[in-house]
Amino acid sequence: MSALSAMNLNGQTVAIMLQGARIATVTPVAGPARATIIPLPVEPHVHLDKAFTAHRAPRTEPGLFGAIAAMDQDKLHWTADDLRTRIHRGLSEAYAAGVRALRSHVDWPGAAMPLAWEVMGEAAAEWADRLTLQRASLTALDDFADVNTARTIAKQVAGDGGVLGAFIYRHAEVEVRLRLIFDLAEAHDLRLDFHVDEGLDPEARALDAIVAETARRGFGGRVLCGHACSLSIRDADDLTCTAEAAAGAGVALTIQPTANLYLQDMAHGRMPLLRGLAPAQELRGAGVQVMLGTDNVCDPFVPFGAFDPLETLRLAWIAGHLTPEDWLDAITDAPACALGLTPSLIAPGEPADFLILPAPTLSEALARPGVRRQVWRQGTPLARKA
Repeated sequence: MSALSAMNLNGQTVAIMLQGARIATVTPVAGPARATIIPLPVEPHVHLDKAFTAHRAPRTEPGLFGAIAAMDQDKLHWTADDLRTRIHRGLSEAYAAGVRALRSHVDWPGAAMPLAWEVMGEAAAEWADRLTLQRASLTALDDFADVNTARTIAKQVAGDGGVLGAFIYRHAEVEVRLRLIFDLAEAHDLRLDFHVDEGLDPEARALDAIVAETARRGFGGRVLCGHACSLSIRDADDLTCTAEAAAGAGVALTIQPTANLYLQDMAHGRMPLLRGLAPAQELRGAGVQVMLGTDNVCDPFVPFGAFDPLETLRLAWIAGHLTPEDWLDAITDAPACALGLTPSLIAPGEPADFLILPAPTLSEALARPGVRRQVWRQGTPLARKA
């Protein structure tokens, strides 16, 4: 048996006894906490295939579509070895940060399976005893205009145990193509993950169509959306209506503070005025399951950063006034549920997998960049991150 004393667990000071790889007891104790203990985080939205390319893929135009163009040029030179090196580097970084599971999107244009999907599948198998890696296809909505292409993608994704995804921003025939995507998800028992409304055009309203289709199908709990930046410029009544509809339909939303702050309203020679963060507080207040995602790391979309949900929570605290203690579940329980995983508990009988932060409160732990932590997996402290 080993003991962890004076731990802050959800605002209460406790002593924790471990027996092997399990938690034996959690006992309230008197006095102040000396450290904070939290579950291992879950990362709902990253792009491992694009990571660590910023140095070789300069953007010539600002914003999201400038980054897409730069990335498309870099993809011409991708090889299995290049992808393998960068994907494993990202997984190593996430593992050292304490991540227990993550979902990575993989660009999938056309019917042919992309090389990155195959290489990432190999990486998922290699890392399976350390963390869970889910793959989500990322296909522009226009590519679903070809029914045979759509069917081919969905069949391959289902066969590989993946998640079916699409990028939607002011595309034509949104409702028609969404119906096909949902048909395929139902036929193959797939979860769905959408990059949606990643911009500041008032006409970007595909989220509403996704919510309506989810409600019509009774597909709640199986649909995750990311970005929804255009929600940030809607009026209050419109936002309330959409948020309540999303909550009722069971559509969850990932907010990516790093990428959205960096890319939205970007223009040469001036400061951004509109920051493009979906209104997390209003959405969660309406009952939407809201989570935080790291998104891009060191690529043309975001030329800095790390695969570290604690740093994402820290930035959300600054950018969205999201108190860390109130929003911890946005990097733990909420993404676990959205990915179809069981949320982690720090309770008797549960696996001894958690982070210990050397500060008496979560806010104090996140008050400075480079959040220090001790990662425990299977009852053993693995490493410290300074």
